[in-house]
Amino acid sequence: MRVSTPRVPAAERQRDRRRKASILTSTPADTTPMTPPRFSHREILATTAGLAIAMLLAMLDNMIVAPALPTILGDLGGLNHLAWVTTGYILASTVATPIWGKLGDLLGRRITFITSIAIFLAGSALCGMSQNMAELVGFRALQGLGAGGLMVGVMAVLAEIVPPRERGKYQGVMMAVMPAAMIGGPLVGGFITDNLNWRWAFYVNLPLGVIALAVCWFTLAKLPRGTGKARIDWTGSALLTTWITALVLITSWGGTEYDWSSPQILGLTALTVAAFIAFVVVERRAAEPIMPLTVFRNRNFTLAGTLSFIVGFAMFGGMTFLPQFQQFVQGASATNSGLLLMPMMVSMMVTSLAGGQLISRTGRYRALPIVGTVLMAAGLALFATMGTDTSKTVTALYMVVLGLGMGCLMQTTMLIAQNSAPLRDIGAATGAATFLRNMGGSLGVSILGSIYAHTLTASITSNAGPAAAASGGDSTARMTPELLRSLPEAARHLFQQAVTDGVGAVFTWAAIVAAAGLLVALAIRHVPLRGFAAATEQPQDADDTPAEATVAATA
Repeated sequence: MRVSTPRVPAAERQRDRRRKASILTSTPADTTPMTPPRFSHREILATTAGLAIAMLLAMLDNMIVAPALPTILGDLGGLNHLAWVTTGYILASTVATPIWGKLGDLLGRRITFITSIAIFLAGSALCGMSQNMAELVGFRALQGLGAGGLMVGVMAVLAEIVPPRERGKYQGVMMAVMPAAMIGGPLVGGFITDNLNWRWAFYVNLPLGVIALAVCWFTLAKLPRGTGKARIDWTGSALLTTWITALVLITSWGGTEYDWSSPQILGLTALTVAAFIAFVVVERRAAEPIMPLTVFRNRNFTLAGTLSFIVGFAMFGGMTFLPQFQQFVQGASATNSGLLLMPMMVSMMVTSLAGGQLISRTGRYRALPIVGTVLMAAGLALFATMGTDTSKTVTALYMVVLGLGMGCLMQTTMLIAQNSAPLRDIGAATGAATFLRNMGGSLGVSILGSIYAHTLTASITSNAGPAAAASGGDSTARMTPELLRSLPEAARHLFQQAVTDGVGAVFTWAAIVAAAGLLVALAIRHVPLRGFAAATEQPQDADDTPAEATVAATA
């Protein structure tokens, strides 16, 4: 005779499973949660001012230096090292980002952030004193090491002083710094180059940096200082640096400096794969991994990180080549190219601020990455349709569409990533998300740059013939807007069409990558933004969020 047992309601069975899971997964670290310091509204505003200056330093530097590069090259020589003035900075900052994030978790946010500012300022001063290109490249790498700490430090400090529910409006302010840097940077750099010595393009960082140091020294005093007994994952750091550097070299050199089947590229490929596998193995076993792989177990964090990579690839990779079209086809000057980007920057700033306010008031954010990816893909697709007769007004309208999408995405992806990690790992999570965005940008510039160069050459070959293209190959590589204006009408139109074809190919591929980001954005689940009361707990996916956590998160 079968004895029937009473049927347990589904809701009770689900609560029982959650209770058992919490018992099995609890750790001693969970029983002594890290309580974030409470900052008053006035203290948050003062701290935000210092963070904004630090963010401005990191974003403004490349924009100011770019107009000075031709003058620097003429003074120091070394044409073969010119690309590394920028690449060395980006590569160093990308490698340093997750390392600074983890150091902040272990040693305390205040000391690591201030140290990164000091390293950035030291690199700036040394760049200004460089006597040759080799020194400049090395000191630019030192600058990049500090810049990596600035970028991740700003977001990580905000994560400690402002709960996720209120963080959107403050992160919106940080994202609004980007338009100021992208518009003001070329103007300041052009003025310095024309009226002062090029070395002031680096020295201009020093007064701003001193102000940021002073503000952060006093306003961040309430942050935890750390135990001072941190175990640094030096092996993981070395492996991370190795496989990132090798990967960037592959995308930079493949098809240009060396053939894809050359021993150099194949060797770098083997090194990348081997170092990456070793990095994963080391990080799984390290007591304090430089990039905790456990954060990728959270569905929303992985999706937000993937979307950050796609945003970096499509946005930074595509936008790098828009000035080529503006200067060669539309006849804009290098200095004015910053002003021509104003429609995109202003629309991005407005959307970023409005999105932050919306998130803070409603606690809802899932629609923003979906709308953002649609607008970004649409804007990039519109740029792909440009022709030699496209006016600056039409280009400005395309910029508005792209800027609206960027404003929806830049801060929201970071907010989702931070909300998906416990507070004790907030620095590592912020560093990982920033690292993925920077990696997307670095690979985007490299890969799309190869597409641009190949398409431009192919266009000239098809329109002018192989013989003419071969004879003019060197002049094409050295073409400047001033030289282009001195060419005959037929030759000028030929080159402008080639630039238009190259830029069109770049934006087509960028739009395809951005469209793939829509699938990622649709998969993101809405997990309620936490208050500080719940910030020390490991957040769960939307389907697994108990009612109690939802109530605490909205408190």
